[in-house]
Amino acid sequence: MKAISYARYGGPETLVYGDVRDPKVGPDAVLVKVRAAAVNPVDWRCREGSLDPILDAVFPVVPGWDVSGVVVQLGASVTEYAAGDEVIGYVREDFLSRGTFAEYVAAPVRTLARKPRNLTWEEAAGLPLAGLTAYQVLTRALRVKRGETVLVHAAAGGVGSIAVQLARHLGARVIGTASEVNHGFVCSLGGEPVTYGEGLSERVRGLAPEGVDAAFDTVGGDTLKVSANLLAPEGRLVSIVDGDVLGYGGRYYWVRPDAEDLTRLAELAEQGVVSVHVSETFPLQHAADAHRLSRRGRARGKIVVTVDWDEEDAGAGAGVG
Repeated sequence: MKAISYARYGGPETLVYGDVRDPKVGPDAVLVKVRAAAVNPVDWRCREGSLDPILDAVFPVVPGWDVSGVVVQLGASVTEYAAGDEVIGYVREDFLSRGTFAEYVAAPVRTLARKPRNLTWEEAAGLPLAGLTAYQVLTRALRVKRGETVLVHAAAGGVGSIAVQLARHLGARVIGTASEVNHGFVCSLGGEPVTYGEGLSERVRGLAPEGVDAAFDTVGGDTLKVSANLLAPEGRLVSIVDGDVLGYGGRYYWVRPDAEDLTRLAELAEQGVVSVHVSETFPLQHAADAHRLSRRGRARGKIVVTVDWDEEDAGAGAGVG
């Protein structure tokens, strides 16, 4: 099959489009014909080798953990899906090798849910990792309750934009950091935007003089100190990018594949509670450009790569190759 892969750690120039071996479908997995795969910052961090201390890389590595597509083959033990089912997934294994930037991916059923019917393939591909991160942090790590005030950093980004919507759904007031050009977008999600940079603490205090009940960090670095200083008594701080949060009394959180959580997110998407904003799409062959754009860190919402199939090829029951 055709896929994007890299044979060594490095920059986006290491990403190559070409033939890789067809995926094997284990007993608890299904073969998914990929329609779209979202780009996440973790993808280029993996490619650059930043996660080498915790994840083995089996080269060549096909990047990507997010996917939307169609089930075309079932593992021997699978009863949850049938050929032709449209699915989404956060297809992460405990090593790097068999990602979603490909024509097909073998996905364990524990990583999948049914695709929201009202989302496009591109929007659906942008939901799993960002949505699960936001959902699990807000409900499990921060335990956000109705009436609380939540500070969400990078509120116009992939995780942040979904976190704003979910926190509002939980009944919280949301203050979101964003560049001025994205203030209108954050408002449209239900958040109260504040500008990054010097004076951020004062701007947040102007909106929440008593401090915030929970802070959701997606930036790291100096943002951790600012966030910790903005917490109300008994306030909670979680970061998804910087382990130094532990030094501020907070928690470091790594999202986990969870079919039940992903199904709940899909339901919320179908109910119109959660939307996914796709800022840019690239054909699979140009995944390196998608990585470059993500690396710049300025995208609103999600960046997605797509796999083109004609209608006959995209139908259920097609095999690999």
